[in-house]
Amino acid sequence: MTTTGLGAAVCAVTAGGDLAKASLSGVYCGQAVVVVLAVLAVTNEYASGLVCTTLACAPRRTRVLIAKAGTVTATAAGAGLLGVAGSLAAARILLRDEGFTATDGPILRAAAGTVLYLGLIALLSLGIASALRHTAPALTTVLGLLYLFPLFGQLISDERWHARIERYAPMSAGLAVQATTNLGDLPVGPWTGLGVLAAYAGAALLLGAALFITRDA
Repeated sequence: MTTTGLGAAVCAVTAGGDLAKASLSGVYCGQAVVVVLAVLAVTNEYASGLVCTTLACAPRRTRVLIAKAGTVTATAAGAGLLGVAGSLAAARILLRDEGFTATDGPILRAAAGTVLYLGLIALLSLGIASALRHTAPALTTVLGLLYLFPLFGQLISDERWHARIERYAPMSAGLAVQATTNLGDLPVGPWTGLGVLAAYAGAALLLGAALFITRDA
């Protein structure tokens, strides 16, 4: 609902530009819900002490983490699919006069990429939560990693550093997959940017898995 609602609000005031990106802009806020759900999937068990019960029933920790990763990714992707579909439906109505159509190849790529983006955000959050084990530090770390990099980039006047931050910050790089116009002017290509986010998520999962497997519950 957050993704669709914000996307519709942006579409209502949009004239020209990258219409697909505008219609999917609700993910900027909607991803925060994914972060919270993925983090709590790990930290709630530590807070309640149920992690000991979980590990007693399933002593192979790798399988526990894989199961959690599959669950949160499927949940994030499923919710993302609904949010993206709602956003495109709203955009089709609100941007009809701008010539928006939800069936163009680039728009479908942007939509599919947005769903994948939310799945990777869930994995990134899960990995960091597995490493930190506590809700507040994990949420602060993930949300800071996502939102502070672009904010910092806006404060830098040096265009080279601004471009580097856009290219390597997880959110700005990952959301390049939403772009459908002027792709040659982007700091990073759509699929390459999503690959940058995947690298962040993979590193976080490896760290989280290493700590989860080797330390006491």
